[in-house]
Amino acid sequence: MDVVLREVHDSDLPVFFRQMNDPEALRMAAFTPQDPADWTAFDAHWRRIRSSSDVVVRTVLMDGDVLGSASVYGSPGEREVTYWIDRAYWGRGIATAALRALLEQVHERPLYARAAADNTASRRVLEKCGFRVTAQASGYANARGEEIPEVVLTLET
Repeated sequence: MDVVLREVHDSDLPVFFRQMNDPEALRMAAFTPQDPADWTAFDAHWRRIRSSSDVVVRTVLMDGDVLGSASVYGSPGEREVTYWIDRAYWGRGIATAALRALLEQVHERPLYARAAADNTASRRVLEKCGFRVTAQASGYANARGEEIPEVVLTLET
């Protein structure tokens, strides 16, 4: 499996939009935009993060296919990782490979991550990459329409 990261191209955005509108993926991710089907808000969000010097965002590729995205964002000392992989590719180690590649590009530590407490697959990806659960929290999950438990993970070194 040859998972690589590259800069985000304009042509990636419609693929990301489709991926981020998969009902099962939305439910699993839980913490999503209020209206994932709003292209205008999606496009504005991506324009903002792609133009920010504080965000490292990459397209995840395998065999030339766009499988998702991975990024680091936030204020120094509070930076978080996030990733999204097309559901058709779940369970194949792609998210783990993508996150490892991102961590090779971003050397800042600590880094944080958040996941819905019941999203064991995402938690497993993070733990394989060295993150450890450091806190329990809760937050409003747009995709589920309610406040849910979440875990906060930290990568120290």
